Amino acid sequence: MKAFIEEFKKFISRGNVMDMAIGVIIGGAFGAITSSLVADVVTPLLAFLFNSPNTDALNITLRAATETEDAIVLGLGNFVGAVLNFLIIALVLFSVMKAMNKAAEMAKKLQKKQEEEAKAEEPPKPTTEELLTAILDEMKKKDA
Repeated sequence: MKAFIEEFKKFISRGNVMDMAIGVIIGGAFGAITSSLVADVVTPLLAFLFNSPNTDALNITLRAATETEDAIVLGLGNFVGAVLNFLIIALVLFSVMKAMNKAAEMAKKLQKKQEEEAKAEEPPKPTTEELLTAILDEMKKKDA
């Protein structure tokens, strides 16, 4: 059991897990922001466009309420809100990923440029033929 706990501690303390946890927390907070944007800004604008105090104008009543049964309503207003919520989050995530990919691409180009500059500064290495000729010359000097 102790080995299991130690392994779990290692797993939790790794950077990737911590980054993921932070991402989940920030994602939850961002979800709350987009939910508020949709519920408090977009939905009232839609209600204004449909001349209704709320998005009930977007709902479709399939069966009216009776004394014994509740109404059956297609909640299109709520659905539109959820779709807008998703689209806003997807747009932001797409933008973040695009920016991260661009940054990674720029970093890769910079690294490649630095490697090319370092290569250009290195003196050319002698060929095998040049090395063998130098060794032969050294051997001739020792024999003489």
